[in-house]
Amino acid sequence: MTQSPRSEAPSRTRIAAASLAGTAIEFYDFYIYGTAAALVLNTAFFPEMDPLAGSLAAFSTFAVAFISRPLGSALFGHWGDRIGRKSMLVVSLLVMGLSTIVIGLLPGYTAIGVAAPVLLVLLRFTQGIGLGGEWGGAALLATEHAPPGKRGLYAMFPQLGPSVGFIAANGLFLILGATLTDEQFGSWGWRVPFVASLLLVVVGLYVRLKISETPVFQAAMDERRIAKVPFAGLMRHQWRRVLLGAGAMVIAYTLFYTATTYCLAYGTGTLEIPRTTMLALTMIGVVFMAAGTVVSSIVSDRLGRRRTLITGTSVAIAWGLVMFPLMETRSVPLVGVALAGALALMGLVFGPMGAYLPELFRTEFRYSGASVAYSLGGVLGGAVPPLVATSMQASGVGVFGVGVYVSAMAALSLLCMIALPETGDETL
Repeated sequence: MTQSPRSEAPSRTRIAAASLAGTAIEFYDFYIYGTAAALVLNTAFFPEMDPLAGSLAAFSTFAVAFISRPLGSALFGHWGDRIGRKSMLVVSLLVMGLSTIVIGLLPGYTAIGVAAPVLLVLLRFTQGIGLGGEWGGAALLATEHAPPGKRGLYAMFPQLGPSVGFIAANGLFLILGATLTDEQFGSWGWRVPFVASLLLVVVGLYVRLKISETPVFQAAMDERRIAKVPFAGLMRHQWRRVLLGAGAMVIAYTLFYTATTYCLAYGTGTLEIPRTTMLALTMIGVVFMAAGTVVSSIVSDRLGRRRTLITGTSVAIAWGLVMFPLMETRSVPLVGVALAGALALMGLVFGPMGAYLPELFRTEFRYSGASVAYSLGGVLGGAVPPLVATSMQASGVGVFGVGVYVSAMAALSLLCMIALPETGDETL
């Protein structure tokens, strides 16, 4: 039966709310770990290492989730393509949220010894599994409900989730850093954002349980166009698009995690900028990221996904060479410009991806294809930059080399985007 306009409008409002709320909560969970890794996890879980080695160890646990994300993408993608988008969105939220809460309750090294970092790695691995299934489901929820010509606009909502989640995560850390002593923050204060995730998970579940299955997937179910092993079909028919889509995503991850996780540690440690100042500058930068996300998502419906992405990525190549000379000035305004520029460009290339990656794949394995491409891009673009940057700093290469690395990743993404087709006018 066809829905009446009266019943259809609230449904679309719930779709926007569910896709935004879900990704915001999931990325809040993910980002509080990145912030904690930059600020305190080295002393809480690796106290016997020197500061630099401890930072590398903390960033390594941060990287674990990026390695597990493709596994989560394949797992959730399989069932999302088999039984539906909605159910997997609920499960992914629970997996991510419960892992985050337990991290906040996990005793440190001084309490349980080597078991502490081992359990931390396992929980971080589980976080990656949950997030691996989250983004693809949220993006499909938006794009498969969108009317023709507005998929970029609808997909903007899950793409804004990282901005909202990051501001919430860093805002809470900023409040804690301003109100607690360093001893209090290192002892128990850093745990508060993790445990607070419980409330967010409850809200997210409430919103998601009220959404409907996407009409595109429902039509595939009605027509019995469901693959028995979606991932196998994906690798047989569209493996090239998986790899190119992953490569296209690399620069978004690289810009974000270089500007946030690494620069937060570098700014507070090497440049000796106060922690609260760096957190505030990063939050301002993320506002620019949100603005870039909105603009590029809407523009991609008019100019096309590919053209919008190529433009943003080309500018990112140049910005990689400018970013760290600005940081090296130690001037708070110029450091803010460095972070805001990188994050605005991240938004410009991230916004259209909410529609572009789902559009690249057939309905039978769209959840698997979009999720795996998105997560594979994170292995190279999200897990590697903080490790590479910290290693370059330790080896004496200098931070300008980190900027060259960012530019190289942008060039890689640009080549992948050039090899991919335009998809904005195609039907789902």
